[in-house]
Amino acid sequence: MTVNFVRYGIPALLAIAGVVVAIWDPDGTGLEAWSLFTGAAVAVLLLNVLHRIGVDGDVDRVREDRARRYFDEHGHWPDQQS
Repeated sequence: MTVNFVRYGIPALLAIAGVVVAIWDPDGTGLEAWSLFTGAAVAVLLLNVLHRIGVDGDVDRVREDRARRYFDEHGHWPDQQS
């Protein structure tokens, strides 16, 4: 629950805050605040995506290490016919 809030809730709250400020003061300051809040929301979403890509890379590395250990013990890769 907490992870989903960090991934999606914080960016949503930032985007909503930007819209509220833009509606409240539609002149220059409100639109500038909207763009800043929207940029912050997109930045948080992008950081979450990049973090998930990095974590997936760790999973691939662990899988490769296991396959290499299997190769060292058996002389062939786990997905090959011997």
